[in-house]
Amino acid sequence: MSIDTAVFRQQFNDGCVFAYPTEAVYGLGCNPLNKTAMEKILALKQRPVEKGVILIAANTDQIKPFVKLSSLSHEARHHMNEHWPGPYTYLVPKTSHTPPWISGDSGLVAVRVSAHPLVCELCLAVDSPIISTSANHAGKAPAKTAEDVQHYFDDEVVLIDGSLGTQSKPSTIINAITMEKLR
Repeated sequence: MSIDTAVFRQQFNDGCVFAYPTEAVYGLGCNPLNKTAMEKILALKQRPVEKGVILIAANTDQIKPFVKLSSLSHEARHHMNEHWPGPYTYLVPKTSHTPPWISGDSGLVAVRVSAHPLVCELCLAVDSPIISTSANHAGKAPAKTAEDVQHYFDDEVVLIDGSLGTQSKPSTIINAITMEKLR
């Protein structure tokens, strides 16, 4: 599925919250620099800001303003290069540019460079990473279909329908400092 780039760019800039397919589940997203849109996501999910969210991108350049990749070990950077694009999320030290509503109460920010074609199309359309948090209420199963998204959120979000990727479960999460697998 292809998006109307101009319409999506306008929605992104206007602070819309959207639901979109990722590698394994539908995600909720918005402009990561729009605090009001992020507050809406947290309210919809009934999720505390302290937990933080993932930034998903089409390429490494899109996440560079938010993370200190140079502070990572050679091993960590090599691991990222081998697994990106793909379903691997890394916790990386954040820059001063990273808003607290993204990182929560942590000095780290979760980032992923996706191989999912629609995710890449969305990120490239706005030349930015987007927020990625599962489309569900806290404690409930993540949405796997457009119908699931509508069940959870009705018309509270802009639904970008498409196919999920081939992953059966959400991305692997690795602390890029310790290389500990967290999920």
